[in-house]
Amino acid sequence: MPKDDHTSTKVINRYGPAGFIMFVAFVGAFVYFTRNEHNIGDILIAFVKALVWPGFVIYHVLQLLGA
Repeated sequence: MPKDDHTSTKVINRYGPAGFIMFVAFVGAFVYFTRNEHNIGDILIAFVKALVWPGFVIYHVLQLLGA
């Protein structure tokens, strides 16, 4: 199959800085939740907490706003 030299792919990266901020927030939350954990089960639970805490924050903020 011959290669077509006239095709190109354009990659648009719009969410780089926001993604980095979310990643840093995740790592910070994971460190916060694993401060005193000693077994793998508690560390896995801390990982899940670090993933879902932004949803709880938004929920409670919306409740305070009366939405």
